[in-house]
Amino acid sequence: MEFRIADTFTASLARLTGQEQKAVKTTAFDLQVDAAAPGMQFHKLDRARDANFWSVRVNADIRMIVHRTERSLLLCYVDHHDDAYTWAERRKIERHPTTGAAQLVEIRERVEEAVSYTSDGESQAQRMAPPAPLFANLDDAALLGYGVPPDWLADVRAATEDTLLAITDHLPQEAAEALLDLATGATLNVPVMAPDEVDPFLHPDAQRRFRVLTNVEELERALEFPWEKWAVFLHPAQRELIERGYSGPARVAGSAGTGKTVVALHRAAFLTGRDPAARVLLATFSKSLANALKIKLAHLAGEGATTERIAVRTMTGIGYELYGRLFGQPNMASPAQIRSLLRQAADALGEQRFSDQFLFAEWTDVADAWQLNSWDDYRNVARLGRKTRLGPKQREALWGVFEQVRTGLAARKLTTWPEMFGRLTAHFAGGKVPFDHAVVDEAQDVSVAELRFLSALTGGRPDGLFFAGDLGQRIFQQPFSWKALGVDVRGRSFTLRVCYRTSHQIRSALDGLLPRSVADVDGIADSRDGTVSVFNGPPPDIQIAEDEADETGIVGTWITDRLAEGVAPQEIGVFVRSERQMKRARTAVKACGAAFVELSDTVETTPGSVSIGIMHLAKGLEFRAVAVMACDDEVLPLQERIETVADESDLEEVYATERHLLYVACTRARDHLLVTGVEPGSEFLGDIALNV
Repeated sequence: MEFRIADTFTASLARLTGQEQKAVKTTAFDLQVDAAAPGMQFHKLDRARDANFWSVRVNADIRMIVHRTERSLLLCYVDHHDDAYTWAERRKIERHPTTGAAQLVEIRERVEEAVSYTSDGESQAQRMAPPAPLFANLDDAALLGYGVPPDWLADVRAATEDTLLAITDHLPQEAAEALLDLATGATLNVPVMAPDEVDPFLHPDAQRRFRVLTNVEELERALEFPWEKWAVFLHPAQRELIERGYSGPARVAGSAGTGKTVVALHRAAFLTGRDPAARVLLATFSKSLANALKIKLAHLAGEGATTERIAVRTMTGIGYELYGRLFGQPNMASPAQIRSLLRQAADALGEQRFSDQFLFAEWTDVADAWQLNSWDDYRNVARLGRKTRLGPKQREALWGVFEQVRTGLAARKLTTWPEMFGRLTAHFAGGKVPFDHAVVDEAQDVSVAELRFLSALTGGRPDGLFFAGDLGQRIFQQPFSWKALGVDVRGRSFTLRVCYRTSHQIRSALDGLLPRSVADVDGIADSRDGTVSVFNGPPPDIQIAEDEADETGIVGTWITDRLAEGVAPQEIGVFVRSERQMKRARTAVKACGAAFVELSDTVETTPGSVSIGIMHLAKGLEFRAVAVMACDDEVLPLQERIETVADESDLEEVYATERHLLYVACTRARDHLLVTGVEPGSEFLGDIALNV
């Protein structure tokens, strides 16, 4: 007998208390071992429309809903007795007559009241001139082809812009996505049609919601982290990108919450599963993100995979580790040391015309980043992104400064990060390498030297390099041409367009912070057009307070309200721009009496505690509710960054990355988002408010 689990089961399990979850897991394990054991208490559901729905007793109050046939047992839902029975009475599992996919379908007549209202609660009868139906030009065959259940054809055909979101909440995911795509003018993928003889549970759309579990270990992982449904269920578009072969470097892009990190994690696991001898580097750009990847990889593949053949590292961490192994531990130059050497060299050469800020930016973004080791190299470099024009005499003077800085670094036996990666690149080029594949998450923040290193590390092999990132979330690195470095992802660049983490209301509002399309230097564009969220929620709440005390009260009350609604403390995050505003976050959480934990590179979320931290630490995390505080004028964008600008392009970069940072922090929210600041508030908040 095949033993399956539905995504609705893991979602309902997550809503129970810890003790209730423990009892459910014990019963689930017993069912998998022997569903016919004398102690199992099955009860036929007399009022269920699906004759194969049964309840299984967990304890005096908790019931599991299972779909039971001679060949399979499917865990569908778990809740308190009456709620579990009500859920089962409103649903059925059936094979779609056109696509052939197994679907969990909500009974149409039981939700009639819900879909007769617009998204703002106003009934259609109350509207003087209801909008025109969105899908009037599509016949039944077309709608069925997109996975719409037959019982819902009439509702879909009558859907308008006001009612569509209310209807899609009740449809299978593939149908909801297709309708949202159609409504936004996006190009749809060709639906998969399975022949009658194919098992409906093997259809790609069915596999995103039903999963066969072959042993107790798989079931244990599926139930241990019910919030992490991505570890068990995959969208067909994600699975295709994970399991395909690539003739060269490949890249997956997408807005926040579309599952780029999920694809990267599964890709690393897939590569090791396909080749038992493969060594995989799974890299990202910060310690906090690397720690989050390690935890998620353990959820996905078990602890052994993280230590045996998948090395999870930061980019600087793997560079430092390999350099120490090959050449001895490097002594890294600090920014303060480099600034000092630059000023000393400029003064010694009488070059006071160049400011400290300009010298440091030109060294960091051009001379050192590209490892320019001769006057000819610097004279001919394109200086991408730098708008301050330099004549030949100015370049010559600057090169004299940079030569002295290199001499000073060598005399002190100091190494810069680009220099370290440059030496590693030269060592591995054409030689024996420690990894067969490299999978890089948050690839938009990879540097020039790091990309060269990655290219050498995998030797240009097929499936060697796989990147996941979003140009709209670039925080640290100046843009540059990947193609110029031999890493050409043209023709192997793909965009994910289904957002799982963030509600439609939050995602669409935050899109106002970014351009609709962002292109890299090589002309490859990341477009937000056609991205859809698969669930709805309340719109983000943007409030400008009179002063910090007023803001504290607003945030404290908001957290209290979320806790009263059943959101657990660890499902709430509070973020501020920098350490300077952390006191405001602490005060706000204390005001509502909640415990909190301060995030760092090593400190993770803690059960029973609200998480607070700076925006940079929000990457890789997700919460049901997020408050982003202290979005004041001169905090976003950060005034001290603006004051150090030495080049017009640097000012554009400051504004762009500050927007990206706010976008990153806000898109950690799943259901609830609060954004606050003190009058007059950040100029960025108006861009969000326009889309609310």
